[in-house]
Amino acid sequence: MSDKVTHVGDADFDAAVLQSGEPVLVDFWAEWCGPCKMISPVLDELAETYGGKLKVAKVNVDENRATAIKYHVRSIPMLLLFKDGQIQATQIGAVGKGQLTQMIDKALGSQAA
Repeated sequence: MSDKVTHVGDADFDAAVLQSGEPVLVDFWAEWCGPCKMISPVLDELAETYGGKLKVAKVNVDENRATAIKYHVRSIPMLLLFKDGQIQATQIGAVGKGQLTQMIDKALGSQAA
């Protein structure tokens, strides 16, 4: 796993994600989830590609149930893109790098506007 991807839990979610000065892509995942493991290398790549413009964080739903419940995580992987403490985009299920890049670019593009 990339050292640019951070693990966030119930205790530090607000500080790490909602109060972040840059947008944060949050991956809600679990150890037993096959599709979660499939997209993990893509998230590592995105963390490298968007370094300085976007943070990538992972929340283990089994260990951090309060955060998962708060954001209505019903199926995983579920990706939420936060900017200024607000959800800008949602992606449920494993998708390719191209689709995630489009989602991120759209959200970051609105940052410049």
